[in-house]
Amino acid sequence: MGIAANMMRRILVDHARRYGFQKRGGNAVRVSVDAERLGSVEREPDLVALDEALTRLAELDPRKSQVVELRFFGGLSVEEAAEFLKISPRTVKREWSLAQAWLHCELTGGG
Repeated sequence: MGIAANMMRRILVDHARRYGFQKRGGNAVRVSVDAERLGSVEREPDLVALDEALTRLAELDPRKSQVVELRFFGGLSVEEAAEFLKISPRTVKREWSLAQAWLHCELTGGG
């Protein structure tokens, strides 16, 4: 599942780059994502910026980055991600929540 989630991330980001996706706007390829997986997001994600932010997050905390990859790109539930990572669902929820907050700050330019 981890490999599949990583490959889905690469495919989506490569597709976005191939079709002229610029960091902030451009001819963006929009991807529909259910709001439960993203939290409360009002617009669709900029996949290239998300990929860059996830790469930075992986340098700081690889497990948080992996949780995001599994949940967002792999479509795993909290329980499935917990089983895959061999950690508790509560830990996945905590890592997911902290990763979302960190990514939000990175993607919106907030401190």
